[in-house]
Amino acid sequence: MRGRRGPGPWAAPGQSWGRGGGWQQADLPPAEDATGWILGRMPDGWFEAAPVVTVDRDEILVVGRLAPPDVEEGAADSERTGAESGRIARFREETRRQRMEISGQAEHRFRRKVSWGAECGDTRELFTTQSVPVMTRLRQPERQVLDTLVDAGVARSRSDALAWCVRLVNEHADNWLGQLREAMASVDELRRSGPEIQ
Repeated sequence: MRGRRGPGPWAAPGQSWGRGGGWQQADLPPAEDATGWILGRMPDGWFEAAPVVTVDRDEILVVGRLAPPDVEEGAADSERTGAESGRIARFREETRRQRMEISGQAEHRFRRKVSWGAECGDTRELFTTQSVPVMTRLRQPERQVLDTLVDAGVARSRSDALAWCVRLVNEHADNWLGQLREAMASVDELRRSGPEIQ
């Protein structure tokens, strides 16, 4: 029997069945206005300042800064950290219903999962972030790098080692990655401002 063409009845919204038998994400709607849209939907007074909204192909992450709790001067670090964690936990519980409403509307509009987090003092907690599998093919030299990390006990598996490498690059090449993102944004802007092809 020949393979089925096109998405089957099991295909999730926004997905299609790829030629290789795997899932392929359909074209996503643009999300340039995601930050403004989410800020417009959020109640005033949730955070000390506008939250940081980070958007990629899979997720919209919203992280805001909360007012620090009143802790006596000279208090132990553990007491201060505990108070900050408690402030974040209270915010998470008190805003759960409204955050879920905003997330549901944003997910429908932008077709990306919405995750939340908060910062208070030196404490940062993310509530429900997405862990997305990323498939790749590696040649032997790259596989040997991952296997070395596994054998040395730095990572539990090849996938864990690959995630470790990405975090390391992000930490040490942050300035270069920032410049690259700015350059890509400039290219996108030039593309949008170019002549339309009829």
